[in-house]
Amino acid sequence: MHPDLSRLCIHTITTKPWDLEEALDRYSRAGVGGISVWQDAVAALGSRKAGDLIRQYPVDVVSYVRGGFFPAADPQARLNAIDRNKKMLDEAADIGAPILVLVCGADPGQPLELSRAQIRDGIEAVIPHAAANGVQLAIEPLHPMYADTRSAVNTLEQANDMAEYFNSEWVGIAVDVYHLWWDPHLEDQIARCGRNGNLSAFHICDWNTPTSDMLNDRGLMGEGCIPLHQISTWVERTGFSGYREVEIFSNRLWQIPQQEFLDKIISAYLKIW
Repeated sequence: MHPDLSRLCIHTITTKPWDLEEALDRYSRAGVGGISVWQDAVAALGSRKAGDLIRQYPVDVVSYVRGGFFPAADPQARLNAIDRNKKMLDEAADIGAPILVLVCGADPGQPLELSRAQIRDGIEAVIPHAAANGVQLAIEPLHPMYADTRSAVNTLEQANDMAEYFNSEWVGIAVDVYHLWWDPHLEDQIARCGRNGNLSAFHICDWNTPTSDMLNDRGLMGEGCIPLHQISTWVERTGFSGYREVEIFSNRLWQIPQQEFLDKIISAYLKIW
């Protein structure tokens, strides 16, 4: 009999060496409840065939990753980003994902305020397409170390401001502990996110000390300094009952046998939840 992993979701990027079919097979055999699918995982099959494959397994698709990257000094690049996000919304619908996670983007050649305005414009331009596909856009604030090129949305407060600006059922927020654990206002902003019905996703991992790579050295839950249980308690207080999504980028952990890594993920998850 499997332990209760019904609210555990794993991103395909976490076990990057596995293709989509192997990830689906291994996760479902372990009793994992959900999978969040990265675009690279469906590229070989195409989104329609990937959707057909996914539906053969008893695993819920939690989200599709990652849209966004709206800002650019070049107007044509901004239009291209809108088209790219519409395509990703179509792909999300094909695989049955209810959420498209947005890594919003930034252009280092312009002020952050301008990049944020372009993010708002980009999201506004794709909301009708999101609604037509039945796929919500989830703004994911990223750690300030990524403010140059990856995202001009760097705090949960900024994400809340943006989601409330739209006041749309098709715009929510993805809370990732790796990006937000340091924020002294995190508890209040998670509560605010919950009050407004904007908390759409909850991503988990840990922050290694020392960190050897700011992108590809995330830790397994319990390895680092993020107060996961405390943050999870704040999330649960909002009434959030969705998946806890394991999203780990790790050159170190990608090198070990991935079944061993999956076993470690499950063990670490069960120690906290």
